[in-house]
Amino acid sequence: MAVDKEKLEEESVIRRFYQIILSWDYFRLIKESKQEQKNRGEKETAIGSASRLVKVKSQYKDVDDYISTYEPLIFEEAKSQIIKEKEDEEVTEWKLGVVKSCSEADGFHFIEFPCEIKEGESISQNDLLLLSKGKFLDGKRLPTVYAFALVENVRKFSDARLVRVRLYLAGEFLHFNTDNVQSCPRLFNMRSHICETERQLYFMKMCSLSTIAREYLAVRTISFLPYKDIILNAAGDSFATEVGGWKIPIPLKEYVESTFNQYQREAITAGLSSKAFVLIQGPPGTGKTQTILGLLSTILHSTPTRVHSKSRTYELKRGPQLPIEEKYKHWGLASPWFNGINPRDSLMPKDGDDGFFPTTGNELKPEAITSSRKYRVRVLVCAPSNSALDEIVLRVLNGGVHDENDHAYCPKIVRIGLKSHHSIKSVALDELVKQKRANANKSSTDKQSSGPAGSNDDSIRAAILDEATIVFSTLSFSGSHVFSKLSRSFDVVIIDEAAQAVEPATLVPLANQCKKVFLVGDPAQLPATVISDIAKNHGYGTSLFERLKQAGYPVKMLKTQYRMHPEIRSFPSREFYGDSLEDGDDIKLRTGRAWHEYRCFGPFCFFDIHEGREARPSGSGSWINVEEVDFVLFLYQKLVTLYPTLESGNQVAIISPYSQQVKLFQKRFEETFGVSAEKKVDICTVDGCQGREKDIAIFSCVRASKDRGIGFVEDIRRMNVGITRAKSAVLVVGSASTLRRSEQWNKLVESAEKRDCLFKVSKPYSSFFSDESLTSMQAKKDEPSQGTVPADAVENDAPLNNAAADDQVQPEDHEYGDGDADMDDAGYDDD
Repeated sequence: MAVDKEKLEEESVIRRFYQIILSWDYFRLIKESKQEQKNRGEKETAIGSASRLVKVKSQYKDVDDYISTYEPLIFEEAKSQIIKEKEDEEVTEWKLGVVKSCSEADGFHFIEFPCEIKEGESISQNDLLLLSKGKFLDGKRLPTVYAFALVENVRKFSDARLVRVRLYLAGEFLHFNTDNVQSCPRLFNMRSHICETERQLYFMKMCSLSTIAREYLAVRTISFLPYKDIILNAAGDSFATEVGGWKIPIPLKEYVESTFNQYQREAITAGLSSKAFVLIQGPPGTGKTQTILGLLSTILHSTPTRVHSKSRTYELKRGPQLPIEEKYKHWGLASPWFNGINPRDSLMPKDGDDGFFPTTGNELKPEAITSSRKYRVRVLVCAPSNSALDEIVLRVLNGGVHDENDHAYCPKIVRIGLKSHHSIKSVALDELVKQKRANANKSSTDKQSSGPAGSNDDSIRAAILDEATIVFSTLSFSGSHVFSKLSRSFDVVIIDEAAQAVEPATLVPLANQCKKVFLVGDPAQLPATVISDIAKNHGYGTSLFERLKQAGYPVKMLKTQYRMHPEIRSFPSREFYGDSLEDGDDIKLRTGRAWHEYRCFGPFCFFDIHEGREARPSGSGSWINVEEVDFVLFLYQKLVTLYPTLESGNQVAIISPYSQQVKLFQKRFEETFGVSAEKKVDICTVDGCQGREKDIAIFSCVRASKDRGIGFVEDIRRMNVGITRAKSAVLVVGSASTLRRSEQWNKLVESAEKRDCLFKVSKPYSSFFSDESLTSMQAKKDEPSQGTVPADAVENDAPLNNAAADDQVQPEDHEYGDGDADMDDAGYDDD
């Protein structure tokens, strides 16, 4: 009954969401956006709804307080996404459709029209379209017949595609929190126009509403979550419970104790407690991904403490049958965070595996079939972006997890979603569906089974997902309809890079009614991408991880870093982590390099470019600095000339907060060296390089002016990410006088001065790297060594302790979008 009530509530919520957005006037949104930009910086913006917005708080008194805070912010973000997507399109073509059918149901109008979709174009479910009776261009006379429409489905139709869309034409919602709609001539005219078949309509794709709709639904249905009190108040019944929960088998426990450091073990142990939420903070290089693998091993192979004896696991004798309500009560007491599972019932589970799991392989590596465990646990692993998610999938495929007997194996895993990386194709859902379908076709007779292929594919997908031990999905895709078809929910949800997601996005996978949640991330690194400045200024970009931490919820921090030379580690540790980061064994020796012979080549340097000037290319919101580009290319050329090993293996990264500066670097690199940059060096935005590590990172700050601020660079989290990508040397290039206007950047410049590694550079830049100049910058022989090792050691730079080093294996092509409208790896830049 509760499930039915929840289903009805969800349908009502999503129907209202679509009504509101489809009623909006496109030209009103454009006008409000321009007015807001004009008034940027003033206390009050021109958008009327802004005055009614409430800033995100650390704690909420009840569900209504929570919803009334987030609902208007989501609508502000939706507006900006619609406008932003349109503005970002270089050329948007109108397409022509002819109405073939029109119907009305549940307050919406539904029409169908055929259209041609060219190669490289796509129109799919939940895309928002702008419909108009005729073409119109910005700046011309406003049309009188236009409206938004939402794509319901797209199917084959002769040589084209038949698109079915829904429209809301009853009137316009001026305020989302009322039922009053204002009559609107354009919507009335649209209704009259589409009611006659064979009428022409022009349409233009605006954006996808998949992600924002799922986030809205998650916020509005938060009352159905069993741990809503923790989310609202950062407290709950299990807030302080550290004991109880699940017990780790001795062989697996010995593996954990011998493989993981103290802080990683504490995080894994916290995962076995009865707490519903566990927060794990992983600063750069502290082995966050490896800790997640340790969590997976222990989650999958631990047992409830109540069915353990000192010598063995025993089964309780079965008593008389109890009413089902009583059974659920007792089961919940026996296994606090898996209260839907009955580990004491010897007949469970009844799904054909006789209580043994895992039982089958994933076409690459066999699963362990000798497992004596009788507790089938299902885990959903999520991340905001495809790249972050595929990193974990790749690590599981390559190294597996450990079972209760400390045997490594690869569990049955499925990666669901679009645009998964080619290196993990073998476990991608679409690929597994193809294999299943091919196998079914081989075994079937010539008489093909009846029924549409699409519905058959849905059943195949559900069957594959039901078999999986671990399912991997982006946050957005975890709200797709595929999950609603599963026969049982997930017991545990692990969210990686949780600090990079807005809170509503984090709620999406929790709607799967899991019993335990792990939030793994680092609030001191990149924030979530928020398009709306209004929403951003009201705290919409604050992640659930960060908000819970601010409210005092306990956090397990990983403190031993295995990536950076101590000279690189010292500043971020002091400024971002309370001086708590520790260096792993021999890290100074491991990260020492031959180029440390020169003070200007690390481990930490700041190059103050005197003549540098920021500039904004015509028609762009981004910034460039030509002088910094010139200097960095001189710097790179000198490095690879002196140390040729750096020219191969992509050991150098050139990073900038601004996308236009990145494009300029790529263009000038090819012009200077006659080869594409991607073959020699990684050139990327700060947003695009999170999770990577390189021997040398060159950071171009760009901003250089006499009186302006530093805009986007001011976000110190981007500074933290940029300077912690390097293992042996981080070389910062910028205008010291400009950056000093920021408190945090001033500290960085002062740190460079105190360490005698700030270099003032003037043109010609070639003179800075002359033989005479370099000789003067050589470390004196009586100076203490920084851990320098011979140059030939670079080629054989052994990976760090695999148990602790973070992100040792990186998938290629790190930046790509989510076809299901995830806003990942956006790399947006700002003023």
